[in-house]
Amino acid sequence: MKTLGFLSFGHWAPERGSAVRTASDALLQSIDLAVAAEDLGLDGAYFRVHHFARQLASPFPLLAAIGAKTSKIEIGTGVIDMRYENPLYMAEDAGAADLIAGGRLQLGLSRGSPEQVVDGWRHFGYQPAEGEDASDMARRHTEVFLQQLEGRGFARPSPRPMFPNPPGLLRLEPHSEGLLERIWWGSASNATAEWAAGLGMNLQSSTLKDDETGEPFHIQQARQIRAYREAWKAAGHRRDPRVSVSRSIFALTTDMDRMYFGRGGKDSDQIGMIEQTRSIFGRGYADEPDRLIDQLRGDEAIAEADTLLLTVPNMLGVDYNVHVIETILKDVAPALGWR
Repeated sequence: MKTLGFLSFGHWAPERGSAVRTASDALLQSIDLAVAAEDLGLDGAYFRVHHFARQLASPFPLLAAIGAKTSKIEIGTGVIDMRYENPLYMAEDAGAADLIAGGRLQLGLSRGSPEQVVDGWRHFGYQPAEGEDASDMARRHTEVFLQQLEGRGFARPSPRPMFPNPPGLLRLEPHSEGLLERIWWGSASNATAEWAAGLGMNLQSSTLKDDETGEPFHIQQARQIRAYREAWKAAGHRRDPRVSVSRSIFALTTDMDRMYFGRGGKDSDQIGMIEQTRSIFGRGYADEPDRLIDQLRGDEAIAEADTLLLTVPNMLGVDYNVHVIETILKDVAPALGWR
């Protein structure tokens, strides 16, 4: 059995063929897709966060709105770029959204990927401390955020407060108990996966990682997951961690499916350079259900993970994405033991 969710990048563009032409379309259709996915029995609705782009950005209004209109589905991010975040303000936003959702937030954080502008986080008022780079800054922001989610008081109260205070140092409010155990780190390397394990974060691994051994992507990703679990065990945490991977998977059952994806997925891994780092991009999957099932059985990282996020082509509209999800749930997941 696996936890299955969708992952949307929330693109919009006023272009021919796009069913998502404005930011309003992207936000409202994201809510509609999450509601429909819950009705189908999908376990999670996850959203990517990008800045300076025609994509979903500030996630908490969207997560809160979905939380208010659903009752069971996990609601998450994959991922929030922590170079751009004020960790204290983020702790307040996250606490509020989680309380609205009844404790269903699953927040994926990360150092982030290359953005649309140079050093975009500087425009948000952040810069690395002396001796840091942007990745160090993102991890520092993350550690502060995790500390705030513990709910401990740290701020000295005013001797003349506007309202009565509880005794002792004050914490940020609203505080959502349990959210700390539902924080994930999106890792592109084995080292940062092990760092996340040490801090007690769950692991999100996508279709991109540092090419550390030259092996096929899914084998490297499976090794990353095993290294993470060993580091978790060594850290002595008392709960079991969760691990997710994401994949583009399309079962071709209709003429429309074949029109959009009939040339197959990216049937082999790709190698490229990201910020002077050799990176490996995992293949996608698109085929008739029987052949698709055989291909997916060979993906070692999917087998290692307990959670699988299906990347969806959100610009094709809610109805088509509901079809994509439903086809996977009915024609693929049962044969693989995911359902």
